[in-house]
Amino acid sequence: MKWKGRRKSANLEDRRGTSTGGKVAVGGGIIGLIFLAIQLFSGGDITETLQQLENQAPITSSESRELTSEEVELGEFTNAVLVDTEDIWNEIFSENNMNYQEPGLVLFTDGVQTGCGGASSASGPFYCPADQKVYMDLSFFEELRTRFGAQGGDFAIAYVIAHEVGHHVQTILGTSGRVRQLQQGLSQSEANELSVALELQADFYAGVWAYHNKEYLEQGDIQEAMSAASAVGDDAIQKRTQGRVVPDAFTHGTSKQRMDWFMRGYNSGDIRQGDTFNGRLN
Repeated sequence: MKWKGRRKSANLEDRRGTSTGGKVAVGGGIIGLIFLAIQLFSGGDITETLQQLENQAPITSSESRELTSEEVELGEFTNAVLVDTEDIWNEIFSENNMNYQEPGLVLFTDGVQTGCGGASSASGPFYCPADQKVYMDLSFFEELRTRFGAQGGDFAIAYVIAHEVGHHVQTILGTSGRVRQLQQGLSQSEANELSVALELQADFYAGVWAYHNKEYLEQGDIQEAMSAASAVGDDAIQKRTQGRVVPDAFTHGTSKQRMDWFMRGYNSGDIRQGDTFNGRLN
C-alpha cells in the first residue's frame, strides 16, 4: 500500500514504550491465548468481558523505552491508514447526508486502560464503544502470521484497522445497539448468529473502504487482506486451538464468509449492499 505523505491524524494516540500506569487484563499464558482465539477482531460492547478478566492476571509496568526505527515507521503507516479511513468515511457519510464522527486509535505495548476496562496485547485488536476508540498492540500481527498462518504484509494491518473502524461505523449508525437488544432473550446459538452478522458487516465495511482507497493499493494488497481474513475465521481458529469445528459457537464467521463479505464490499463500494443480517434488523 502506498502510504507516504499523509497528514497527521489528530485521532491517533501512540502509547507504545510507555508505562501502562495500572492494572490491565490477561497477563498472558493460557488465559491470554484462549481470549485471543475468542476475541480476535472483537466488535460490539466488550466491556463486561474485559472487566471480568481484569481481576484474573493483573500486571503493571513502570518502564519506558525509546521506539525503534521500525516501530516508528509502523506507527506512521498506521497513521496513514487511519487518515484514509477518516477521509473516506467522511465522504461516504456526507454523500448519504450524515455526519461522520471520527474514532480514536490507540497504539499500546503489553497493556492499556480503556473505556471498556483493562486489556493486554493478548486481547488482540478491538474496538471499545464506550470511548469510541480502536486499540492495537502491533505485535499482534507477528502472532497472526506465525501462530495463525496469515501471509502478513502491511495491508493485513490495514485490513484489521478498517475492520475495527467498521465496528465504529456500526456504533454510530446504531447497528451495534440494535443487535445487542435483539440478542436479549435469545439462545446462545441464536445470539451468536447475530454476532457473526455484525462481524461480517465490519468485514464488508473494510472492503468498502478498500474500494474507495484503490488509488493507494499495490499488487498483492488484497491477497494480504484475504490471507488475514482467512486466518481469523472461526473455523480456522477452532481447528488450530481445539482441533475441531463447532459451528454453534461461531461468533465471527468462517474464513470463507469473512473473505466473501470483504470482497463484496471491495467489488461494490456501496454500503447499502452490506445487509449481512438478511433484514433481521429492519
